[in-house]
Amino acid sequence: MDKRWIDEGMEMLDAHFKREGISRRDAIKLLGLGGGAAFLTGASSRPLQASEVKAKIVIVGGGLAGVATAARLVNRLEKPDITIIEPNEYSVSYQAGQTLVAGGIWSDAEIRYRTDDFLPNGVTLIRERAVEFDPIKNRIKTDGGREVAYDYLVVAAGLKLDFTKIEGLGIAQTITSRGDDTAVEKVVGKNGITSIYFAQGATDTAQAIKEFVEDAKRGKRVKGIFTHPHTPIKCVGAPKKIMYLTDARLREAGVRDNASLSFYPDGDRLFDIPLFDQAIQEQFEERDFSWYAQHNLIKVDMESKVATFDKHQEVEEIWDETIETYTKELKHERVEVPFDLLHITPPMIAVEEIAHSPIGSSKGWVPVDKETLQHLKYPNIFALGDIIDVPMAKTGGSVHRQYKVVVENLLALMEGKEMPAKYDGYTVCPIITSLGTVMLAEFNWSQKATPTFPLDPTKERWIWWLLELYLLKPMTQYGMLSGRI
Repeated sequence: MDKRWIDEGMEMLDAHFKREGISRRDAIKLLGLGGGAAFLTGASSRPLQASEVKAKIVIVGGGLAGVATAARLVNRLEKPDITIIEPNEYSVSYQAGQTLVAGGIWSDAEIRYRTDDFLPNGVTLIRERAVEFDPIKNRIKTDGGREVAYDYLVVAAGLKLDFTKIEGLGIAQTITSRGDDTAVEKVVGKNGITSIYFAQGATDTAQAIKEFVEDAKRGKRVKGIFTHPHTPIKCVGAPKKIMYLTDARLREAGVRDNASLSFYPDGDRLFDIPLFDQAIQEQFEERDFSWYAQHNLIKVDMESKVATFDKHQEVEEIWDETIETYTKELKHERVEVPFDLLHITPPMIAVEEIAHSPIGSSKGWVPVDKETLQHLKYPNIFALGDIIDVPMAKTGGSVHRQYKVVVENLLALMEGKEMPAKYDGYTVCPIITSLGTVMLAEFNWSQKATPTFPLDPTKERWIWWLLELYLLKPMTQYGMLSGRI
């Protein structure tokens, strides 16, 4: 399936780029794929220079970030000694595809992958959970009672979905996107309550959208609400993508007029980058979406189908008698909103065992230098992916740049050299806006658009839909997870 899709996708991309006056060679060059260009065109890629340095490297986390880092280290070391600690059998599954599963375009089987099938040759896998960290003695303890020593540690453990923070759901445990979700799936996926952020939730969302559309076809005036919480989240575009896809399914059925769709973000913008924020606001207006800033979901009444939000806004000119000056104060108001379909983007936190360990921080996230990705306190520790505390989106697009930086800097440190690589904050967020169009949001630390192609980045394009549908998954699974692109 993947080879056929790559070939078919490249043919359509070629045709579209030709209409835009861009050759395939220039397109691949503009994509900046390097080894990925070879992967897509079938050419052989130039091997990276191998290092003879030796050390025991342990990677905590066997998802995209952890396995890609391990694979690239295997490619760069003459005699690698690498161990991955990861309890989840399906940790390398293509999480970005969960939006397309929820939209009824893919099935979960198309994005579910066994970790063992992508484990780099020679890498040891411990299928347990890291629960204790001793960065002074360079040791980790697992939930199976093992003690694992290391010379260098890479933390790529991702994050947890914290539905426990939402009153009324009765959920008492945090979960991962790909793991044991029994604590959540009995609640989320029922009574119109959905979430694309875990595997079963994405499948259930597809069914809930079908039922939502069927209600509209029967003449019922239906109401869909979509949330964005008060914490950092993975893929900041996803809460909006699923609303766009719900809109597309309603239009496809000819019943959009029977539905209202509203977005409730905790922040005061729809997107942190001003250029894309303005573009999305215009798209919302064109599609008759409503949005209500500074609303954080705090409670759900599952029987009456009512969501309660903490509406908060800053109030100026509050006189403080103690310090005798005016200060700012947040005003809070509880707002109840009825729904037929509720999509929850849950609060997200760093993995608890790491957040509360010596290598964590008061914020929970692992503190690293935002450019070198080296731990701020322990120089033989690096971290990347969703778990790090950097002011940038938590996406696979970020990992694509980060894992190369980690490998280059780790090798330099092992060889006693200056660390040469710097992460520039680049990430990419393909925002699905319909069944057939995507806006490709690329940006970095500058908070400005950094488009790879000489095309208006705020425009919704069919070509980016082709990229999303045909190329990003195989590029991720067979390019990044091999350490080649």
